[in-house]
Amino acid sequence: MFISITDQCYRTVALNERPLRIISLVPSQTELLVDLGLEEHLVGITRFCDFPVGLKDRIAIMGGTKKVVMSRLLEAQPDLIICNKEENTKEIVLACQEIAPTYVSDIASLEDSLEMIADLGKLTGTSFKAKSLINTIKINFNHFEKQKVVSQNALYLIWKEPYMTIGNDTFIHDMMQHAGFMNIMQPFTRYPELTLDNIVNLEPEVILFSSEPYAFSEADRVELEHAFAKAELKQPIYLNVDGSYFSWYGSRLKDAPEYFKTL
Repeated sequence: MFISITDQCYRTVALNERPLRIISLVPSQTELLVDLGLEEHLVGITRFCDFPVGLKDRIAIMGGTKKVVMSRLLEAQPDLIICNKEENTKEIVLACQEIAPTYVSDIASLEDSLEMIADLGKLTGTSFKAKSLINTIKINFNHFEKQKVVSQNALYLIWKEPYMTIGNDTFIHDMMQHAGFMNIMQPFTRYPELTLDNIVNLEPEVILFSSEPYAFSEADRVELEHAFAKAELKQPIYLNVDGSYFSWYGSRLKDAPEYFKTL
């Protein structure tokens, strides 16, 4: 037995030997695996695994995060499959574990992310690199925490038609706090839907337009400006933000504090 651990969904993941053929169905964890030096062992990724740039030209595409082609997974003959509770469906996880040992992450905080990085280090025989990455992330966040300025009442938008935001049990919520923003939707969970009137009535001081999964445009900002003007309320600060620094929970975290400084 090479290793046996419990993943973040309380499932046992046991490997008889170090995995040499790995499939990742989670874009941020794909980037992490490459940063751990495992690109040569990746035999399958999703069409959303855009980083590192060019990776999709070198690795077989298994499908998306919500819909994969199981015949491709079988053909890839993986020793280990990496999934996520939120990004992949239960059906995908159940099918994957019939093919190979499957690790499922469940992440709602920075601490959960660091645990996942440590787990993947253990599973892939890259614990030294994983621990080094974890230390870098901790140092960068600790340094930023000492100098950040807290901004009150921020609304983070991830979608339109309907407008969607994030509640208190999400990873983005935790990243907002680390970045110095107070989530105005703190009383709510998951991904609440809002109308234009709802947004105006909340009177946020800051509105964050995430770059993903919906690409907000200048027209969206103008629409909100008009709505606040019509209600004769103070305009919030409008910020277009790179959503990957708020929602990717892999090695990109090491650069998140430096990005937050720019906001």
